[in-house]
Amino acid sequence: MLVFYEYTKEEMLDFLKSQAPHAEIHVQDAVSQQHAANGRATNTMEGQLLAYVAVSDTDDIKGVLKTARKFHLPVIPQSGDTSTIIGSDGIDGGIILSTAKLNHIKKISPDDGIAVVEPGVINGDLDKAARKQGLFYAPDPASRPISTIGGNVATNAGGMSTVKYGATKDSVLGLKVILADGRELTLGGQTYKQAFGYDLTQLFVGSEGTLGIVTEITVRLLPIPVGEPVTGIAFFKNMVELSVAVRDLRMSGIAPVMLEALDSKTVVALDKFENKHYTNGTSAMLIFKLDAGGQKSLDIAKKSLLNDNATNIEVTTDPQKSAELLKLRQDMLPAIFINSNHIMEDMAVPLSKLAEMMDYISKVGDDLDVNIYTAGHAGDGNIHPSLLWSKDEPNPPAKIIEATRLLLKKTLALGGTISGEHAVGMLKNQWTNAELGFDVDEIQHAVKHLFDPMGILNPKRKIN
Repeated sequence: MLVFYEYTKEEMLDFLKSQAPHAEIHVQDAVSQQHAANGRATNTMEGQLLAYVAVSDTDDIKGVLKTARKFHLPVIPQSGDTSTIIGSDGIDGGIILSTAKLNHIKKISPDDGIAVVEPGVINGDLDKAARKQGLFYAPDPASRPISTIGGNVATNAGGMSTVKYGATKDSVLGLKVILADGRELTLGGQTYKQAFGYDLTQLFVGSEGTLGIVTEITVRLLPIPVGEPVTGIAFFKNMVELSVAVRDLRMSGIAPVMLEALDSKTVVALDKFENKHYTNGTSAMLIFKLDAGGQKSLDIAKKSLLNDNATNIEVTTDPQKSAELLKLRQDMLPAIFINSNHIMEDMAVPLSKLAEMMDYISKVGDDLDVNIYTAGHAGDGNIHPSLLWSKDEPNPPAKIIEATRLLLKKTLALGGTISGEHAVGMLKNQWTNAELGFDVDEIQHAVKHLFDPMGILNPKRKIN
């Protein structure tokens, strides 16, 4: 097809450099290639980025957005580049706008119980800084050592402590955001309560960079609980029995901070990976943690577990032993992915449907002869079944795709969501109508158009 372009690539790059003079700009080099496709979601692009731009200030961001509006270019916001759902991979001819260099903790206020940070701050670094002042930052995704607060806000990341402390949205009090047209908004604030106007702060949490560029985040910090934390493990005949035990622990009043489930296949893989002997190969494992409540809470937990047929219950207050038990959950992914290609799903169901969903996952694996390892944040109904296939096949076989479709459809049928904490990106943006319904789907697109009428911000992500 013959097309007469008004501007050359060189002219667009010259304009970009003039508008973002403080930014680090990479064009068709190792850095731009590394971040164009992060290797976690997709490995290649059909074409090339125009540029990878690591901004140093808000003026750089406004300059990138002005360039994008002038030349009608897609802008892909990125910070830690750890997306697993093709949420921040490059788009042909687009500009990756990286906020990784905006990585300063501006303020930690113990008196107010808040922190003010830039989007490039690493989640774990914020938590460590807060703990030096007797506070902690609750959201703890598995990617805590590498993921940024900005990325966590973009995806509304969850984690192992969500069962007690909530996901990222429950800790965000305020944001500063630059819209596609260059306007800078201050949303929310530094108070725990705020009831004035529409809640635009929470609209941007989980928006995956499709509505604006977050430049500052105010989050709630909590005091470190008093007493010795207790970490434990218990085993069950299967994931269905484990799910019942999780329900009873949640309803016992002891408020566990963590309730993590690993099916028997995953525990076997962990034993092999770590050279341990936690299972006989037929038991599902529950990892639990209490960060408050003392001996009374521990006694209630033990009684509840025994009533639900738990075996081999082991508890500890020793920090080193506790770290070993928690490492089982952290090592889950390398243990099961070591010799296979995989799809790791991320659905959440109502807690009353958790046992039924666990049973259905097992049935799909048996019916389609698909190797499925199931784990997840059982305390909040968030399940991560991983579907594995041979390393010799780069693309998933048809039975893997069919099994995934069945699991997503069952999740929706049970009143759940097909994205509990990993967001949507491009992997699931064809399911917006199925999950949200036709009317809400249309309203979502209307909201997108209101904030980004030219459609330049992370197009085709979140909603299609």
